[in-house]
Amino acid sequence: MNRTFRHLLLAACLAATPALGAPAFEEQTPPPAPDYALAASWAAGPAGPGASAAVPKGASPAAKDAPADVFFIHPTTFKSDSRWNQDVADGKTNAWTDASVIARQASVFNACCRVFAPRYRQASFMNDGRGGRDKALLLAYGDIERAFDYYLEHENHGRPFILAGHSQGGWMVARLLEKRIDGTPLAARMVAAYTIGMNVAEGEFGLRYKSLSVCDQPLQTGCVLQWNAVLPSTDLAAVAARSEKVFTDTYGDVPGATAVCVNPLTFDRAKPVAPEGASKGAVPGAPVEGPLKPLMRGAVAAKCDRGFLVVEPRPALDLAPLPGGVMHYHDYGLFYADVRENAKRRVAAFLKAQHGAVP
Repeated sequence: MNRTFRHLLLAACLAATPALGAPAFEEQTPPPAPDYALAASWAAGPAGPGASAAVPKGASPAAKDAPADVFFIHPTTFKSDSRWNQDVADGKTNAWTDASVIARQASVFNACCRVFAPRYRQASFMNDGRGGRDKALLLAYGDIERAFDYYLEHENHGRPFILAGHSQGGWMVARLLEKRIDGTPLAARMVAAYTIGMNVAEGEFGLRYKSLSVCDQPLQTGCVLQWNAVLPSTDLAAVAARSEKVFTDTYGDVPGATAVCVNPLTFDRAKPVAPEGASKGAVPGAPVEGPLKPLMRGAVAAKCDRGFLVVEPRPALDLAPLPGGVMHYHDYGLFYADVRENAKRRVAAFLKAQHGAVP
C-alpha cells in the first residue's frame, strides 16, 4: 500500500475495506474528462457561487466585492461500489455534493473570497486491495490540475487565492501544493492552504515541501493549516500510531512523524487548547439537504493532542460521529464561524503586506 492511499487511511469515510469482486481499475473505461470551459463542470465558479452562496444565521455576510478567491476541492461524495470514478454528469451525486459539502464547507469562505469549486472524477469509496484506489485518486487529481490551470488562466487575473479541501479534497490540495505551488511564483499569491481531514505530517515540511511551512500564527500567510477532529472517546494512541506509521514508512525513522494540528479556535500553535467559550459558531446537525441551521456560539472545546484535534461538542449540536469517535464529517462545521472570520483576517493581512491596503 503506497503513500497515495495511506494518506487517506485515517479519513474514516475513505478507509473502505477491500470490496469482494470489485473490478480491477484497468477493466473499466474512465468517465469522460470534464471540460472546465463549461459551467456544468463547476459546483461554484465561472457561472456563479451556486450552493456556496449559503450563509447561516449568525454568520457574517458574504462579501460583495471579494478581494481574493478560494479554490475549493470537495471530499468524497460518490459512494459507488462498482465504479472507481464519478462521471461529472452524474446529477444525483452532484446534487448531494452541493447540499452536503459546497453549502456547508465551501461557503465558509464566501465572506473573504469568490468560490471556485470544480466538479471532478472523484475516486469512490471502493478499495480492491490491488492498487485500484491509488489509480482512481491519480485520475481524479489530473482533473484537479486541469481545473486549477483553467482557473488561473481564465478567472484569477493575478488575484490572491486560498486553496482549501477536505478529506479526498484535502489530499488533492496537499498534492497540488507539492506539484504546483511549493517553490514556484504561485506561492507568493497563496494566502493559505487548508488540507483538512488529512494526516500530512510535521516532517513533510522540509522533506516533501521544500519552502512551504505550517501556519503558526492567526495572521500568517503563505502557509498550510490542518486538523482532524475526534472525540475524547477515540483511541488516540492507536490512530496516532497509524498516522505516524504513514510517515515513517515513507521517509524512514526521522523526526516529524506527528500529523500537523492547528487548533481552529485559536489558529495559534502556541495555544493548542481552547475552551468552548472561544468558539465563534458551529453548524448544528448532520450534513443534509436544505438551509444550514443557525450557528451555535460557544458550543465546542478543542485541543491538539498527538496530531489530532480532540473536540468536545455540546450535545445540542446533535452531531453524529463516525465509528471510533471520529468527527470527520464535521471538521469544517464545528468551526464554521472561526474559520470564516480568520480567513477574512488572513486575506486582509495578506493584502496589507503585499500592497499596504486593507479591504
